[in-house]
Amino acid sequence: MTKRVFYAFSQEFSIKDHPFIDGNKRIGSLLFIYFLERNNYLYKKSGERKINDNAIVALSLLIATSQPREKEVMIKIITNLIKQ
Repeated sequence: MTKRVFYAFSQEFSIKDHPFIDGNKRIGSLLFIYFLERNNYLYKKSGERKINDNAIVALSLLIATSQPREKEVMIKIITNLIKQ
């Protein structure tokens, strides 16, 4: 499993599978940004963020409202967003 797929899966899991009592989208988004930052995937070479705050919110809501059968699609979307 590549790091990008791992991050995508982590984002999907932490939002969709509700491992926390409350704040799953917030926690999932925070963990996603943290993983990207720690592994040099958050910023483009120009220094601009690959995924801005609005995109993180939209992505979190998209994942939260997606159907279980769409899990692979969600992972592909996230993976494509953080490609270098």
